[in-house]
Amino acid sequence: MLADEVGEVATAGTLEATLHLPGELMSRIISFIASTLPGWRDDPKRPVETSETKLTAQLCARLNSASRHSAWDFLQFKQEEPDAVAGGRTVDLAVAPRGHIISIRGRRYSEYETMLPIECKRLPTPSAKDRDPREYLYSQFHTAGGVDRFKRGHHGANHTQAAMIGYIQVHDVAHWRAELDAWVDGLEKDGTTGWAAADKLGLVSHDLVGRAARMRSTNSRVSPLDPIVIEHLWIEMASN
Repeated sequence: MLADEVGEVATAGTLEATLHLPGELMSRIISFIASTLPGWRDDPKRPVETSETKLTAQLCARLNSASRHSAWDFLQFKQEEPDAVAGGRTVDLAVAPRGHIISIRGRRYSEYETMLPIECKRLPTPSAKDRDPREYLYSQFHTAGGVDRFKRGHHGANHTQAAMIGYIQVHDVAHWRAELDAWVDGLEKDGTTGWAAADKLGLVSHDLVGRAARMRSTNSRVSPLDPIVIEHLWIEMASN
C-alpha cells in the first residue's frame, strides 16, 4: 500500500520517486489537506475568525497538528512563505518536507523548499473600491487575482502543480461554481489576455455532509512556462 510505503520510507529519511506513480504522492497530500478542512472548521476550540490571514493561520496550525504522529509526519506547513522565483512575493500557505529529503518526479525537496504552493481566498471577496469581486480568479486593479497569480508566474513559476483554498463565507459550493464559470466566460468574452473557457474549474468531488468540495483546473501560463494544474479545495465556513 502506498500509505505504508510512505510511512516506512519517511522514517528512513528519504522518499524515492520510483516508489510512486507520477503525481500520486502529491495527489495524496492534497487529499490529506482536503480531509482536514471540515474538522478544522467544526473544531469547537477554534476561535471564530473571518479574515483570510487569520483563517489561514488557523488552518496552518491545524494541518501541522494533524500531520504530526501520523503517516504525514514527514510534512510541515508554512504560512506566508517567500516564493522561490518571484522576489518579494509570498504564498499564503506552503507544504515542505519536515527534516527529510523528498523526491517527486525526479525533483528533490529539502525542508527549506516548497513542494506545493497554496493560495487562499475568501468567497465572496470583501467589498472595497480597489477590490474586484472576481479576485479568486482575477483582479482588474492589481495582481491580486488568485488563479491569475499562477498564470502570470507570480506564484509557483517553478511548479507544475499548486492548490487554492476557498473559504466560502456566503452561499454554497454550487453557487460559487456557477459564479466562477460566469466570470471565466466574461473574461474570455472581454478578450482578457490569457483567459479562455479552458480555465474553468472541473468538479472532482463534493462532500455534501462535510460541506466541502474539490475541483481541478489546468491553466495556461505566460511563455515560457508550461501549464499548471491547480487543485481547488473549498469549504463552506458558515455554521449549520
